[in-house]
Amino acid sequence: MRLLRPDPAAALLGLRAMKTVASATGAMSPVRRTLLDAARRVILKIDADIDTLAPITPAEFAAGIPSPELREQFTHGMLVMALSDGVPAREMVAEVEAFAKAIGASTPALTDLRLLAERHMTIFKIDFLRRSQIADIMKNQLEQKGPLGLAKAVLTMRGVMEDPALAARYRAWKDLPEGALGRSLVEFYARNGFSLPGERKGFPEAGLYHDLCHVLGGYGTDPEGEVQVAAFTAGFKQKTPIFIVLFAVLIFSTGVNMRPTNEDFTTVGVLGKPGMAERMFAAMERGSHVNQDLSDKWDYWAMAALPLDEVRRRLNVIPAG
Repeated sequence: MRLLRPDPAAALLGLRAMKTVASATGAMSPVRRTLLDAARRVILKIDADIDTLAPITPAEFAAGIPSPELREQFTHGMLVMALSDGVPAREMVAEVEAFAKAIGASTPALTDLRLLAERHMTIFKIDFLRRSQIADIMKNQLEQKGPLGLAKAVLTMRGVMEDPALAARYRAWKDLPEGALGRSLVEFYARNGFSLPGERKGFPEAGLYHDLCHVLGGYGTDPEGEVQVAAFTAGFKQKTPIFIVLFAVLIFSTGVNMRPTNEDFTTVGVLGKPGMAERMFAAMERGSHVNQDLSDKWDYWAMAALPLDEVRRRLNVIPAG
């Protein structure tokens, strides 16, 4: 999912639309203003005074944005804007819906946004997760390991059981040469106190690409790092990439826990931290250069013994910054 660079006229219309969404209930929150200004500078690249921008109607916006791809990108931007500073008000969701209707954008995430705003939390989470990367992981686990393998992976992730043989395969990576991809991952787990696949609370193998992206991209495990690794993944993900971005935004900027595990840590407003939105956009652009979808049955075992820099070269993971 590469970020498009609209022409100045379209960029100004998009900026006005996103401000209209951000201001749906009155004055913009500092978090949403920071995010809007980052989008202006990094993606839209226009010189405009956000504070004096006039609101825009959905019809005016639609008339000036003919490109379907750009329409979709602005719709996604509005979704992130709405979720960037806590659970959005219904009025804000209504603004997003109006713009989406005017441009003919249809995204399941918008339905989920309405469910969240109306506090139908159980239905919201079920519907969101069934469309998200979590569902993709479970589907891939089933296809690669069969029904029994999927059941064991879920029970292991929930801490109910362990798979000693599987865990031993991954522990053996610590004996790989220093700097190898596999050893780097085991060391990453040790530093952060995470469980390996097969250990209690270890993640399914089909989802291991997430932690490998932390290693490949050099991203941390704090809220800022998790948002960046989600954006990096969205850059190369072929199927519904916006959901992985929204998944991280929901946990770390909306304050809604979407994890399928027992962990319940959340934060609100991380996208308002200085430089955070810029780092999210940069991570997405970086991920868009990766030459394969690592979330779709990537055979990381074939690269586990290779030096990390060589793996980055083969996958076209460009240097950060």
